[in-house]
Amino acid sequence: MPRKPSSRKKQESRVEGILGVGLDSADGHRRVTRTEEMLLVGGSGETHERMQETAIRFGEALEKRGKKLPEVPVKDVLEMFREIHEKSS
Repeated sequence: MPRKPSSRKKQESRVEGILGVGLDSADGHRRVTRTEEMLLVGGSGETHERMQETAIRFGEALEKRGKKLPEVPVKDVLEMFREIHEKSS
């Protein structure tokens, strides 16, 4: 049976939070870092530190925009991560 057109406005996808997972830890340490936007778990000391640096830069980028994570379109969130990655490479 065909669906009736909805009178509701289609909700756009949004990012509520970001999970960063490091999988290269072999030393048995449990590394966990939480920011307003992200939860970072695992990784070697070096990997976890890089995730933390990314989280800090991402938070700064949001602050510059004057927005909270759910207020930023998904494509802009991805673009922000791409820019952060390019600057750190």
